[in-house]
Amino acid sequence: MARLTDIIEQMIKEMIDDNDGRVEITRGKLAEKVNCVPSQITYVLSTRFTNGQGYIVESRRGGGGWIRISRIANDNKKSNYVMHVLNSLGDTISRHDVVIHLNNLVDYDIIDDNIAAIMYNATSDQALTRIQPVVKDLIRMDIFKSMLLGQAIRMEREEKEAETMSKNTEKKDATKHDNED
Repeated sequence: MARLTDIIEQMIKEMIDDNDGRVEITRGKLAEKVNCVPSQITYVLSTRFTNGQGYIVESRRGGGGWIRISRIANDNKKSNYVMHVLNSLGDTISRHDVVIHLNNLVDYDIIDDNIAAIMYNATSDQALTRIQPVVKDLIRMDIFKSMLLGQAIRMEREEKEAETMSKNTEKKDATKHDNED
């Protein structure tokens, strides 16, 4: 059975998808809908919808208050989205936060399941078992950032190659069209 936080997260993501990447909600109404207290909604928003996970959350408190959640536009360039994630990371990262980032990257088709599994395993507590606990999250972050940077570089190269191929095709089509005239 799914945890309540996972259910709330999924509901909000579906609402965002249904509304072209942006949704306005009230904590009370959403809490009522999922039969929980409003603070549970706040917890999900603060842990699952952060800038680093590709969201902007704005709120207005008080009567008639709202919470607006927007997915950060990634201008269809996967490398830019990965760089956004990289720039939002700090010096340490927990295992839980790695999982959240990887799930988001897979959900947005930025990386595939195979790459996510490799990154998941490389940053797991089991892989870092010989590392002293006081530095484990620091080393996990170094590994995660290195792997993300490698993906961003690969993606940028692929995006440039695709762009070049598209321009070459356009030139060929234009030349062919000119020759027909």
